[in-house]
Amino acid sequence: MSLTGDTEPSERHGGMPGATASAPAEVRFERRELDRILGVYGRMVADGEWRDYAIDFLKDRAVFSVFRRSSEVPIYRIEKNPKLSRRQGAYSVISATGLIMRRGHELDRVLRVFDKKLSLVGG
Repeated sequence: MSLTGDTEPSERHGGMPGATASAPAEVRFERRELDRILGVYGRMVADGEWRDYAIDFLKDRAVFSVFRRSSEVPIYRIEKNPKLSRRQGAYSVISATGLIMRRGHELDRVLRVFDKKLSLVGG
């Protein structure tokens, strides 16, 4: 604390030094969300379709990117964007071309886009 009665920034905001109350926090996946995403990821790795992933926490959204090979661009992005939660839904699955494959309010429903469809094999 200084002699003028001012408090240190960390004391004013109750956080770490240099943090301000107006600075938005990064958007993150909660443990439940990440468990569900990693469950789908593990299943697709076991099927030999996916091989690598990356997670990015940005100011406006959290992104889980899926790669077929680590040297390529992501084939899918699973995004959480809280700003869209009242409209289309906070969760979306986006293909490598930028096509929004599914969007919604519930992560489990959005991730169903990766469920394999059964096909009839006739003879």
